[in-house]
Amino acid sequence: MTVDAVVFDWGGTLTPWHDIDLVEQWSAYAVVYEPTDATLAARLAAAEVALWREQQASRGANGTGTLDHVFASCGVDTDDDRHGPALAAYLEGWDPHTLADPDARDLLSALCDAGLRIGVLSNTLWPRWHHEAVFSRDGLAPFIDAAIYSSEIPCAKPHADAFRAAIVAVGSTPERTVFVGDRPWDDVHGAQQVGMRAILIPHSRLGDQAVDIDVTPDAVVERLGDVLEVVLAWRVQA
Repeated sequence: MTVDAVVFDWGGTLTPWHDIDLVEQWSAYAVVYEPTDATLAARLAAAEVALWREQQASRGANGTGTLDHVFASCGVDTDDDRHGPALAAYLEGWDPHTLADPDARDLLSALCDAGLRIGVLSNTLWPRWHHEAVFSRDGLAPFIDAAIYSSEIPCAKPHADAFRAAIVAVGSTPERTVFVGDRPWDDVHGAQQVGMRAILIPHSRLGDQAVDIDVTPDAVVERLGDVLEVVLAWRVQA
């Protein structure tokens, strides 16, 4: 089968992997929302980690939840006037860690020029509007035809329904859709179980986020830009 669409993971794929101190990231929120609460940043970070662990334990069936789930578990009042400025500070603190891979814009442009549809499937707590702002900032938004975020659906990668949602969103079929990601379990296994071909970019340092699984990607690339050659070759072979 030929290739009609390419769906990308976001963190660690379209944007390079970064080692993050979650407590430090949440400190940007806490200092605005309640500067006298010395424990708030740590509690927010712990609540986020708990959501990710639940997602991993359920194999994506329980989804990832959202930032609102984090706030609720820590007693944060999202209707409070302090919440908006605190959330803005928190998201702004992520800016250095969300910059697109240097190859991303040229790759997406070339794939679009080749007539391929482009999708994104991301496990994320963040709202759609923030991801769209990030893609617009980095010049990627014009090339993305559809995006599925786990913060909006009841499941997450590697659950098959998350991949099926992405396939439907780009208007393709599993056999004609390629998935590109940095995680063997979430991305490669998840995509292949529904009949997609999967390209692995093995650069991320997953640490305790890694899942021990025996899986063989359909292709492995050393940089994001190399995805183009692989996908175009598959189109020719078809």
